Amino acid sequence: MTVGEIKRKMPEDLSRCVAFHGHICPGLIYGYRVAREARKLMNLRRSVDEEVVAVCENDSCAVDALQVLLGTVAGKGNLMIKDYGKNAFTVLSRKKRMAYRFSRKTGYNYKGKARSEFEKLDAAAAAGTASDAERKKLKRLKIDDLLSRPFHEIFTTRKVRYVEPRYAPLALSLPCAVCGEMTMATKMLKRGGGRQLCMPCAEKSRKAKLK
Repeated sequence: MTVGEIKRKMPEDLSRCVAFHGHICPGLIYGYRVAREARKLMNLRRSVDEEVVAVCENDSCAVDALQVLLGTVAGKGNLMIKDYGKNAFTVLSRKKRMAYRFSRKTGYNYKGKARSEFEKLDAAAAAGTASDAERKKLKRLKIDDLLSRPFHEIFTTRKVRYVEPRYAPLALSLPCAVCGEMTMATKMLKRGGGRQLCMPCAEKSRKAKLK
């Protein structure tokens, strides 16, 4: 099955994820599978405000699927990125006072001739020697694998202790004493004479003193 065929046959919710992200890829499918599993386990609806919170241990393509399906987005403050480079995600429901952590536990599952082909393509991609056609084929194989396997074969699901997450902070905006640009007061730094500076101006001031 080609990527184009996958797009034509994909469910409506996956189609929305692809439209938001810009393309279909293995990383997006990870987030898609996690978001659907979280919705099922906690009977979640898309978060209008901060009812649902996602803590992502990477900044990969997967995050976009969580934004689309769970409504956990950067602008509302209910999406937290802890970039450990781990394919792991914790989803919390304030209403249910529940939380689940999903972590990838396995690689791609190909056997026999198919595994040999997959490993050859994967090695070429890692070495930077794969052709465009080979990279597309590798992506297609990964997507097929992730969409066809049961969730429990790909991810470990663990119910974790619910800890009430902080709501997105609100604060006054004040003008920076140097550039004059309005800046969230709690993000400003005090410098000589009690002046409040935005972070970039404070950094420039620090570097100037070191010269």
